[in-house]
Amino acid sequence: MELTYTPAQQAFRAEVRAWLKDNVPREKLASYDTREGFEQHRQWEAKLAEAGFSSVTWPQELGGRGCDLNEWLIFEEEYWAADAPQRVNQNGILLLGPTLMEFGTEEQKARFLPRMARCDDMWAQGWSEPNAGSDMAAISSRAIRTGDKYVLNGQKIWSTRAVFADWLFGLFRSDPQSSRHHGLSYILVPLKTPGITIRPIRDISGKEHFAEIFFDDVEVPAENLLGAEGKGWNVAMATAGFERGLLLRSPARYQRSAQKLIALYKKHQVIADRDSSIRDAVLRAWQGAEAYTQSSYHTVGKLDKGFHIGAEASTNKLVWSELDILIHETAMRILGPRAEVLDDPEAHEWLDGFLFSQAGPIYAGSNEIQRNIIAQRMLGLPKS
Repeated sequence: MELTYTPAQQAFRAEVRAWLKDNVPREKLASYDTREGFEQHRQWEAKLAEAGFSSVTWPQELGGRGCDLNEWLIFEEEYWAADAPQRVNQNGILLLGPTLMEFGTEEQKARFLPRMARCDDMWAQGWSEPNAGSDMAAISSRAIRTGDKYVLNGQKIWSTRAVFADWLFGLFRSDPQSSRHHGLSYILVPLKTPGITIRPIRDISGKEHFAEIFFDDVEVPAENLLGAEGKGWNVAMATAGFERGLLLRSPARYQRSAQKLIALYKKHQVIADRDSSIRDAVLRAWQGAEAYTQSSYHTVGKLDKGFHIGAEASTNKLVWSELDILIHETAMRILGPRAEVLDDPEAHEWLDGFLFSQAGPIYAGSNEIQRNIIAQRMLGLPKS
């Protein structure tokens, strides 16, 4: 595939690059899994929003730039190349935002999207439950309609960003007699509502990246229902498509990691070349990142022609999650035992990335589930 850019796209790239050069913080922000770091990242997101860069694909009237997906890919390439801060409100801007645009009422769009773009409101996910992980159809937390409100009871777990977030979007069973995919409703919940208890969960790195959330007779206005009552599964599948597909994990993220891996390999090449398989792994990581990038541009081209991402999103999820592990495992092999020395500045970033990459095959739907989806819905293979 020959990839060329129009003059307008080249001008957009130059604008983004210049703005990032002038505005990316010189000092690295604290981890957004701490209160201090979360607020630092919120302020950075607000600065992006002032320039229209927090949600570039959104319409201008909703706080975005009105960019197409090709321009989004360009923005991401420049953003990651500049080593800009991680995006703390991706649950809102990249997942819920597009879902709201597709299923929300005009009142909901006006109420939530501009505040989301400015990061006045930060969002958490409310999918998984103790007995409903990758199998979201097993959700049992309830939302029973009583007059002009829903009363929520149950528990969510592994909720990303919930420790510091303002709102949660999640699936709840609104029909107690229903089962599996039926009778679920997609509801937007303010996390300061009485009856909500949030308990942080420390991940393998020691950070409070996740939380479990308990709902005890929590009253939420019925106007916070997104989509039709009992049809939440369809809404959630749109969100899951964004999560597994292009938007949550842009190819530029892995391109930048692969570039850093090559630099690490060159720096320690004398030692690394004692094991020829390390060089092969570095090459595979670079090739994988470039292939994912080319594939993403190809997908965007198909979308421009009216193609819709369905089960194909599962193939993307497999690619980026396994590529992330390959890159960071290879870095750990290059660094050797020193990789586990937490106060080593060079090793610290790679170790954090390695630990986080282990979750990739689990979140956004486990890779085993994704392979089943690919087998059944793309390849037409029987279930048994």
